[in-house]
Amino acid sequence: MTSRVDAVVALRAAGASLVIQLAAPIPRILHWGADLGEIDQATASALELTAGPAQLNNSPDVPRTFSALPTEFEGWSGTPAIAGNAQGRATTPRPRLVAHEIETSDPMRGGRIALEFEDSVTGLRTTLRYHLDEYGVLAVDTTIVRDAGLSPRIADAPYTLDGVVALLPLPERAAEILDFTGKWCRERSPQRMPFAFGTHLRSAHRGKPGHDSPFLLAAGTPGFGFGHGEAWAVHLAWSGEQRYLAERLTEGAGAFSAVIGAGEELHSGEVILEDGDRYDAPTALFLWSHAGLDGLADRLHRRLRSRAAHPRSPRPLVLNTWEAVYFDHDLDRLTALVERASEVGVERIVLDDGWFRGRREADAGLGDWYVDEGVWPRGLGPLVDLVRAHGMQFGLWFEPEMINLDSDLARSHPDWVLGPAEGLGPASRSQYVLDIARPEAFEYLLERIDALVREHAIDYLKWDHNRDLLEAVSRGDAGDRPSVRRQTVALYRLLDELRRRHPTLEIETCSGGGGRIDLGILDRTDRVWASDCNDPVERGHIERWTRLIVPPELLGSHLGAARSHTTARTTDLAFRLTTALTAHAGIEQDLTAVDAAELAVITRWAEMYREFRSLLHTGRVVNADLTDDATALTGFVAQDGASALFTWSRFATSPAGQSGRVRLPGLDRDAHYTVRIREDLGAASRHQGDDPAWVADAVTHPVRLPGSVLAVAGIPLPTLNPQQSMLIEIRRIEV
Repeated sequence: MTSRVDAVVALRAAGASLVIQLAAPIPRILHWGADLGEIDQATASALELTAGPAQLNNSPDVPRTFSALPTEFEGWSGTPAIAGNAQGRATTPRPRLVAHEIETSDPMRGGRIALEFEDSVTGLRTTLRYHLDEYGVLAVDTTIVRDAGLSPRIADAPYTLDGVVALLPLPERAAEILDFTGKWCRERSPQRMPFAFGTHLRSAHRGKPGHDSPFLLAAGTPGFGFGHGEAWAVHLAWSGEQRYLAERLTEGAGAFSAVIGAGEELHSGEVILEDGDRYDAPTALFLWSHAGLDGLADRLHRRLRSRAAHPRSPRPLVLNTWEAVYFDHDLDRLTALVERASEVGVERIVLDDGWFRGRREADAGLGDWYVDEGVWPRGLGPLVDLVRAHGMQFGLWFEPEMINLDSDLARSHPDWVLGPAEGLGPASRSQYVLDIARPEAFEYLLERIDALVREHAIDYLKWDHNRDLLEAVSRGDAGDRPSVRRQTVALYRLLDELRRRHPTLEIETCSGGGGRIDLGILDRTDRVWASDCNDPVERGHIERWTRLIVPPELLGSHLGAARSHTTARTTDLAFRLTTALTAHAGIEQDLTAVDAAELAVITRWAEMYREFRSLLHTGRVVNADLTDDATALTGFVAQDGASALFTWSRFATSPAGQSGRVRLPGLDRDAHYTVRIREDLGAASRHQGDDPAWVADAVTHPVRLPGSVLAVAGIPLPTLNPQQSMLIEIRRIEV
């Protein structure tokens, strides 16, 4: 690193930029958002000149600034970047820039800025790293090292870290906030509100992000939507406890109006740094878009798809056995199910919960990862061989982080159960949490999972996690130590080691459905289970918002039974199939209970999935901004714009009798297209007399329409009955 301190430096990529002034004693953020172009001397001087706000009444005698590591020393009364104490002392940090490093080999494809700070008050050495990738996603990483030599007065006192938050400023026009809440079977439920004064704080305190995870915190211009408005957002790539905040003080944030940020939610005493100890904060990902939420999603999808480990092979059609057989693991019944799946065109079979010792219901057996000899007297071999004989892959369900007290593991190692020495709290789903940060427990899990994967050449693991972590302390010589962070780090190590040993193994992350979906877990897995709810009405909403971060090829979606297992709602087969089509598709319905006519429709759907999955799993996701919340129009547009598939869905009735002209986002206004209604799965039920004329024609043959009509003027869409969907295929006419 270099120690020169006077420059204004910028990172620029994909229409976004971050501009920092390397001022002493601490750099300040001059700009984050739209690309300002090349930062020449005149622009740099102008940004410096306008970086200072007014000196307000009843305020510090110098104007406040907003720095890279905001503290009270600068007059910042909001949430500090770093909080903690050394046995009650050293609570007023004063970081000072001592070195920096800049990497910008291609000024239009992002780059890196690393800032190194020393603090003689806290005895902390902090490194702050900004990385703007070529897709315009800004990753912020913070590393803190305790260096007792920096502060001799507290050299003998360990430093308790209470919080580290990555913060970036927002302009005045970011006037609304959007984040998410939810519950089991209703994950990613959006909530929008004005960006008022004060702190909007969301803490995920469940040992994981949770079904009510904030997921993505966005601030935007008034009324920002899927396809319009400026939006600034942050996502924490971390599978433990999280903290998101949007903060607006009356005095602003330097020359800015407000801030957003994210960091790990730390328990008291969870991170105590002795001399030489290090804390690596989870990566906070910041995004800006001039094209609304779809613009944010496109940046994240491109980033994910560029990873070396991103799935490249066609995503196989899955059959998961859970809703078909539950705990009834009978080989004859499963044989019939596998054979039906093969007829339909399934490419991967996943044997869900119930295969291991003592697991006849959900109240016993977790932790005993041995095949139950009473249920499987010849082991899993006969089923695995059958699956492979039909040319399909084989997957297996695990819940490694959990334990039932009614298990051989718990009886042999009661101290491996995460919880206080005074006694365990209440069970959840009849289960507790295994202390996987304990080396012996970690090695046991690694050995058992590795052995089963090797024995059966398992292609795929479904990795579940069905309860929150409460009183998550590890018993041992040091007493009841808070262990959520240690548990999360151990999970990452376990997944990483399994992937190292089995490079082709794919892993699906599930947590009672969608209770642990973040870009930290997705660095180590290949698929997310968005929800335990296969009801297409709920599923459509859940997946629309999950796609803000997760591209369709990583998003599992399954066909369930007509009467939903989780909501008791009954829906048509075509609606269920259409909903599952536009993701990484799968089946949970018991195919042995399906009649010949329905089986034929499911087979056609499997063919459609193979026809469209290349488009669905590489294209841009777009959503129409509609005034009617009972409807949704979602598109998947090829990166070259040559083709697209849209779903037009209705979830409930509306006061309006018809849609009016609806724009199809993502299409080129100057191109010409053919438009076809795909009714391979059956015609959607209408709540009208006749279709609009173009629809009636497009049902029987492709209709030619210019992009100016499709994307700008809009087209009238049929009024569907509730719980119905229509597929619209679009192909560009090459001139």
